[in-house]
Amino acid sequence: MSELQPQADQQPCTTHKASDLFVRCLEAEGVTHIFGVPGEENADLMISLLDSPIEFVLCRHEQAAAFICDAYGRLTGRAGVCLSTLGPGATNLVTGLADANMDRSPTVALIGQASTKRLHKESHQNMDAISMVRPISKWAQTVMDPETIPEVVRKAFKLAEAEKPGVTVIELPEDLAEEQAVGRPMNVYKTRRPAADHKAVTAAAELLAQAKNPVILAGNGALRKRAASQLKRLAHKTGLPVINTFMGKGAIPRSDPHCLFTMGLQGRDHVNVLFAKADVVICVGYDLVEYSPHFWNADQEKAIIHIDFEPAEIDTHYTVAVDVAGDVADALWQLNMELEKNHAAALPLQDIQQFQALRQTILDDFAMEKDSDALPMKPQKILWDVRAFLDAQDILLSDVGAHKMWISRYYQCDAPNTCLISNGFCSMGFALPGAIGAKFACPDQRVLAICGDAGFMMNVQDLETAVRLKLNVVFMVWVDGEYGLIKWKQQNQFEGRHSKLDFGNPDFEKLAESFGMWGRELREAQALPALLEEAFAQEGPALISIPVDYGENRKLTERLGKIDVTI
Repeated sequence: MSELQPQADQQPCTTHKASDLFVRCLEAEGVTHIFGVPGEENADLMISLLDSPIEFVLCRHEQAAAFICDAYGRLTGRAGVCLSTLGPGATNLVTGLADANMDRSPTVALIGQASTKRLHKESHQNMDAISMVRPISKWAQTVMDPETIPEVVRKAFKLAEAEKPGVTVIELPEDLAEEQAVGRPMNVYKTRRPAADHKAVTAAAELLAQAKNPVILAGNGALRKRAASQLKRLAHKTGLPVINTFMGKGAIPRSDPHCLFTMGLQGRDHVNVLFAKADVVICVGYDLVEYSPHFWNADQEKAIIHIDFEPAEIDTHYTVAVDVAGDVADALWQLNMELEKNHAAALPLQDIQQFQALRQTILDDFAMEKDSDALPMKPQKILWDVRAFLDAQDILLSDVGAHKMWISRYYQCDAPNTCLISNGFCSMGFALPGAIGAKFACPDQRVLAICGDAGFMMNVQDLETAVRLKLNVVFMVWVDGEYGLIKWKQQNQFEGRHSKLDFGNPDFEKLAESFGMWGRELREAQALPALLEEAFAQEGPALISIPVDYGENRKLTERLGKIDVTI
């Protein structure tokens, strides 16, 4: 995607109704869709949108609207825009906004507010929404004067999309929305991210050249702003293996011999062998919210090269030897050039062939249950079939639950941003509405949301949104009738014991039918590829429910070294 942004028309300042001016500013930012649930407090804004090319997409819950923007922003790099009214509308946005902010998804939330004439006193639905969202956003502001609208809108989008991207919030009181204002949209311009300091790059190259067992850890930021291509170049130049976090999938293709897949499920998975031996770890776009460094640098002895858009966070287990802050793609490009210029004789630093036995062990592990015909289905078998079915550019979204742990370990990617996992804020309910956002962002790609039965029901109301919009998104529900991840954690911690975590489920075929969409329950393990084919052939959304064998959870725990698991 080009980083060039649309330009506002250089028209003279004229008098507008404030809500009309607000919409003109949104148009200048390149907004094409707004997702949400309106109320009477944003009635003027909604009427102004009727005369705009911006499409308002009515959702069935504000949380779903925020999750839609979360996925949309991650896939496009442009801010997704969601809207709510005041009070309960704003509180409903909170979980989705917190998720987008911690997962670094550019999002702008527009919230209504009561008249400024009653904000000073106890009044209907009146609350301080801006104070509520400040801890979960980069910036939040009430429009205090209609003529400041161009500045407020421009700042909200600039901050939301700047590295590290996240959430900004604009509150528009209803009485200000109907006033007259003189103004025009501000010019939208491109901001170049600062380059990394050359001394830091030189120090990183020197440390790498001296390392005996360096490895690369690719995080969420390695997928943004074209960093992945420079990361691949670095791996090939140095001969180093690349391990990705849950959210760094696709930073290097799964077919690449330098790809050693994913870490973050356990403290002693196969790839942790590399980290146990590593003396230098090059962390590229790694966020500590993804996976604590305590789990891979417990002894605090590894030299860490931090390459990210911002300086390293402070953490006892993340004491950085070289802090390379700046545009990640540029920093990697500089590092590649420095290695070629001053350390060419030492390249490659490692022979990638020495890691191929470990890579094959992991690949064999992925394939262990590929021929299983057991029902309930084993998680490994489901993901083997899904990976075989989906093309390289198709998009899978994972909700949060036990299935997320299996997806994180077993579902590997060919390209960046083809597997969206919430692992910063880690919120259940993300995948169903997130899939709607993914389809808006990438209408020509197939989109599959994998949900647990618990997370699926948290935003099930927005199946109607997908049906109404005739979006061919496929929702796959893994059915076990329990909060499976909590059970897994409790069993690991308390010698197999767990609290009461089971619940009832609807008949998912009938549920789909009641929404007017195609739905099937899997009754034979071998039928999954055919069901996926049929589901994606529908004109609208489709649902596949699969009974899943989560008895495999503890078997995985026991098999990987018979060690205590950190999930």
